[in-house]
Amino acid sequence: MTSADATCWTLIRDAAAGDAAARERFARVYRPVVKAYLTARWRSSSQNVDDAAQDVFVECFRAGGLLEKADAERPGGFRAFLLGAVRNVARRFESRRRPTEELPVDLAADDTGPAEAFDRAWAKSMLREAARAQDAAATTETAKLRVRLLKARFQDGLPIRDIAAKWNVDAARLHREYATARDEFRAALRSVVAFHLPEATSVEIDRAGADLLASFS
Repeated sequence: MTSADATCWTLIRDAAAGDAAARERFARVYRPVVKAYLTARWRSSSQNVDDAAQDVFVECFRAGGLLEKADAERPGGFRAFLLGAVRNVARRFESRRRPTEELPVDLAADDTGPAEAFDRAWAKSMLREAARAQDAAATTETAKLRVRLLKARFQDGLPIRDIAAKWNVDAARLHREYATARDEFRAALRSVVAFHLPEATSVEIDRAGADLLASFS
């Protein structure tokens, strides 16, 4: 999965074939997205969400399952395929609930809310993957400092001057490192977007990355 030629379809093909590492990564990246859709669809108990999410991954990984049927030529790519898959599993889960059991409650009249939750969770997942990639690439102490700096700035919400004081580092230097850290993160995010949009042009990849960043700015 570290090959420069790897794409989301490489991951999907390997996961479908039973590769344990590919399945672990697939679940790590997409489970939060699946659960976000189900939670928004039902606004119900975590047990329903957990059970249905498990059903989605059973359907993905079983022989002849969803991953073996995933089509790289499908409009919208794997994101659209996964959204359709989780929607179908949710409907099937709803239809087989017995009348005496608690049903998912407060279903939306349409799928707009859950689909929006899916898209937002998808964006978060892409940003998390970019952060992981930047972290993995940080092999020097200065690079590791830049990773910590982004976490302190965005996860903890601290201004640069407060971080500089807390770390006893020159603020001017930290501002320079911060600019570099942002460039490194954008490069990592570009790689993640390219991984998930292998047919996209360079301009489309840049636009998608900018949209992801803007959605959480």
